[in-house]
Amino acid sequence: MVVRMWLVRHGETTWNAQGRFLGWHDPPLTARGRRQAERLRAELAGHDFAGVWSSDLSRAVETARLAWGEPREDRRLREMDLGALEGLTWAELSRELRSRLVAFEGFDAPGGETFADFASRVGAFVDDLIDGDHVVFTHGGVIRLLLRTWGTDQPIPPASVVVLEVPG
Repeated sequence: MVVRMWLVRHGETTWNAQGRFLGWHDPPLTARGRRQAERLRAELAGHDFAGVWSSDLSRAVETARLAWGEPREDRRLREMDLGALEGLTWAELSRELRSRLVAFEGFDAPGGETFADFASRVGAFVDDLIDGDHVVFTHGGVIRLLLRTWGTDQPIPPASVVVLEVPG
């Protein structure tokens, strides 16, 4: 069994443009973010996907609609709930929180979601996928989790695509 996920990070939002941490809050795409999403259409065109998926947050859904068409929304593809960190900037975090956030695994957001819960819900989504290629419009943290699960780590800027093959 081979599942190939075309992981697409949503376009730039107003909070991304301001350098703010973004989890379950749902600010809109900027004009730049909409243009970024529209440019993805050429990269995805011509592919036959077994499924087209999106987080249920509007920034991911709008990116999917601009880049491909109507996705199937799935709440399990949401970004990690960052609780008290939502809307803060890197400069506003303590040194300890910065260190824990960079480490990623084991990070529990104050007043938000635990890393274990986050990994469990995203893993449940992946476990439900059938063989084939799937395009998944989601968030930076979800993509980072999936890439690290299968042995790589790389920053994913808004409106970027990375393909990940998941062995059965």
